Amino acid sequence: MFTAENTKIAGTWISLSRSGLNLLLGDLCGVGGGRQSSIIVQTLMATASPPTGQPSAQHLPFGMRLQQFWRRVTEGLEVSQLWSQFESEARASYRLYSKDVAANTPEGLTDRGRRLHVVKEFFWAVFEKLSPARRVLLLLALILLVIPHGAFEYTGETGKVYAVEFDLHFWAALVLLLLLMLEIADRVVMKRDLQIAREIQTWLLPGVPPQIPGLAIAYATRPANTVAGDYYDVFPRPGKTNEENRVVLAVADVAGKSIPAAMLMATFQASLKTLSTAQVALPELASNMNRYACTNSQGGLRFTTAFLAEYDPVQRTLDYINAGHNNPILRRASGLIERLDIGGLPFGILPDAKYESANVTLAPGDWLIIFTDGLVEAENARQDEYGEARLLAAIDANRSVEPSEMLKRLMAEVDLFVGNTPQHDDVTCLLLKSE
Repeated sequence: MFTAENTKIAGTWISLSRSGLNLLLGDLCGVGGGRQSSIIVQTLMATASPPTGQPSAQHLPFGMRLQQFWRRVTEGLEVSQLWSQFESEARASYRLYSKDVAANTPEGLTDRGRRLHVVKEFFWAVFEKLSPARRVLLLLALILLVIPHGAFEYTGETGKVYAVEFDLHFWAALVLLLLLMLEIADRVVMKRDLQIAREIQTWLLPGVPPQIPGLAIAYATRPANTVAGDYYDVFPRPGKTNEENRVVLAVADVAGKSIPAAMLMATFQASLKTLSTAQVALPELASNMNRYACTNSQGGLRFTTAFLAEYDPVQRTLDYINAGHNNPILRRASGLIERLDIGGLPFGILPDAKYESANVTLAPGDWLIIFTDGLVEAENARQDEYGEARLLAAIDANRSVEPSEMLKRLMAEVDLFVGNTPQHDDVTCLLLKSE
C-alpha cells in the first residue's frame, strides 16, 4: 500500500508507467491507438470512485486515482498479507488436485515416467473439475495459444499486394477470460449460499455464555471451511423439581467436514434439544440419541463423537458420558490432571450400543477443557501437531485468568503455531472454571 514516505517515488513511477501503458495499449488498439489508449487509461483510473462528499475522480491527480484503484483491488491489504493469502489458497488447491493425482499414480514408474504421469494426471484432475462445455472452451484457448503468429498475402484488383497478419493469442486470452468469468460466477453463487448456511449454523449455536452459579464459561468454534461439523451447546434442562434442575453441556464432532457434516450437525442439535426434554437419566438420553443418529449415519460412515454432561449447580457435581470423543481435561486446583473417558461408542455406529456415565465434583479453582480433535491436531508448515502437551502448558500458564481470556490466549497461540498453514479440521473449545 502507498504511504506518505514513498509518494515521491510513486509519482515518478506513475508518470513512466502511464507512458508505457499508453504505448502498450496503442499497439493493441492499432490505428489511432494513442488516443484510444489514453481513454482506456483514464477509464481504468476512474474505476476507484471516491466516497460521497469527496472530489470526483476527474478532479483528482493521476497518482491519487492510482492509489484508490490499488486500494480497491487489494481491499487495503499489504503485500505480505496478499502473499500469505495466495500461499494459503495455493496450498488448499494443491491438496484438492493432489488427491486425484496420488490415487491414479501406479507404482514402479521410473523417475521420468513418474514426472510425465504426474503432469498428465494433474491436467486431468483440473480438466475434469470443469463442466463439458467449459472443457471445450479451455481446449480451444490452449489450441489458440500454441498456434504461432501467422500471416497471408493477397493481390487486390489493382495488382497491389496486401499482407494480413494475425495473432490468435489475443483471442485465446479472451476465451480464457470468458472461462474465468464463468467460474467466478459459480464461485460467487456458491459463496453466497455457503454464507447463508453459515448464518443459519450460527443461529443454532449459543450466543453469550449463560450465567450458571458456581461456573464461568467460554466457548468458540472455528470452521476449516465456511461451515463446520463441530457443535457445542450449554442450556438448562428443567427437572421435576427445582432441586432436579440441571445444565446440559455438549460438544460434538461429526465425521467429515463442510456441508455434509454441517447438515448432520444440525440434526444432532435438533435431536439433543428435543430428546433432552424427556425426564430420563443421562445414559438413556445418550442411547436415544445414538439410535436416532444411526438412522442418518449411512451405515456408520457418518458417525458423531460427543461429550454430554449434566451439571448440578447445587451439589456442584458433573455427570458425563464420553461417546468416543477426545477425553476432556479436568485440571484440579492442585494441578492434578484427570481425563473424563467413561462412556461408550460414537453415536451412529451401533443402534444397540450401551453407555455408561460417571460423576465428578468440581471444586473452586478447577478447570474443565472440552475440545474437538481439530484443536490438538492443528498442524504447522512442518506438519507438526499442536498436541495435548502444548494445550496442557497453555492451561497451566493461564489458570489464574477468566475462561474468556484463556480462550482468547489459547486461540492466539494456536494461530501463532499454525501460521498460514490451511487446517484440515474444525476447531472447537469449551472452557469451564469452577468458582
